[in-house]
Amino acid sequence: MKKLFKSMTVALTLTLLFTLLPFEKECRAISEEVLRIHILANSDSEYDQNLKLLVRDEILNFTEDLYKNISSKEEAVLLSRQHLDEIINVAENTLKANGCNKSVRGEICETDFNTRYYGDITMPSGSYTALRLVIGEGEGKNWWCVMYPSLCLYTSSDANSLEDELSSQQYEIITDTPKYEFRFKFLEYFDYFCNLLS
Repeated sequence: MKKLFKSMTVALTLTLLFTLLPFEKECRAISEEVLRIHILANSDSEYDQNLKLLVRDEILNFTEDLYKNISSKEEAVLLSRQHLDEIINVAENTLKANGCNKSVRGEICETDFNTRYYGDITMPSGSYTALRLVIGEGEGKNWWCVMYPSLCLYTSSDANSLEDELSSQQYEIITDTPKYEFRFKFLEYFDYFCNLLS
């Protein structure tokens, strides 16, 4: 009986792996096509959280023109690097205009995200390139979105910009959440386990 149980466990595990590995590969490909923004507030106080949202609005206004004519994540990353000092200045000037003298640190980096839901779009967990802004101590709740292709000012037409950048399979993954909910959860655990090993 123990041998049968072990055999069934191994068979189930292998079946899950062979079913989920192609899904994991597609999710990794999605993470390679988008640039995210990640803004961390100074603290969780109402004041600091409101400042974070004001910074968000001004950064999105600034980058809307910056990214207007680009056609790839690589261009978005390059422009973000080239204009990082200006982006930080926009954030700090927004803080100053609202009576706050905190500094802002900024970088383009690889950041791990859990599965995130944004309107009708689900972004799978994984490591993404992100424009990361840290206000002051950066100990407050964060805000994130997809900067390229833009989902930050989400409308139904924004999903079309993602459809242009992703394969049909990848687009289905991010827009048909109920179908893939179990797989998203599995991918989070898989990422967590991989991070433990590394």
